Amino acid sequence: MKTLMYVFIVALGTLACQQEKKIGYVDNGTVINQYQEKRDVEDKFQAREEAFTKRADSISKAFQLEVQQTQIDARKASQKKAQELMQGLQQKQQMLQQQMQFEQQQLSQAFQTEIDSLIIKVKTFVRNYGKDNGYTYILGTSDAAASVLYGTDENNLTQIILDALNAAYQKQ
Repeated sequence: MKTLMYVFIVALGTLACQQEKKIGYVDNGTVINQYQEKRDVEDKFQAREEAFTKRADSISKAFQLEVQQTQIDARKASQKKAQELMQGLQQKQQMLQQQMQFEQQQLSQAFQTEIDSLIIKVKTFVRNYGKDNGYTYILGTSDAAASVLYGTDENNLTQIILDALNAAYQKQ
């Protein structure tokens, strides 16, 4: 009787441990790159980049005109005055270059901050999707870091997650 009870407990324990785990995977690159919010962020920053480039070109053209005028003035001035004019131009050029570099860095940092925030948002969404749909694991893969070397199509949640993300974004 005791032996039968032990066999029953071991069998029950084994069956309990055999509960199938629900596992899925997503292609991170596809989800991020086809997520509409990311596309909108890229479009916004593309517009800001174009505006920055136009402004930089305008400043550059104005500076080139100033250089030409200063060169004309320097030819008419004494050697000492000509050197002062040219030094002033060099200082202004350095200041303008530093200003443009600073603005370019600001733009790049702002873009990276938004992309990082977006990635966190996607990870949180996938985590919540997994919890809400009974997944034990949702793995991520990409061309750069292939943690899933093989998975069946039925375990590929890429399009499902992408559709759900885009739908949630459209509701905002």
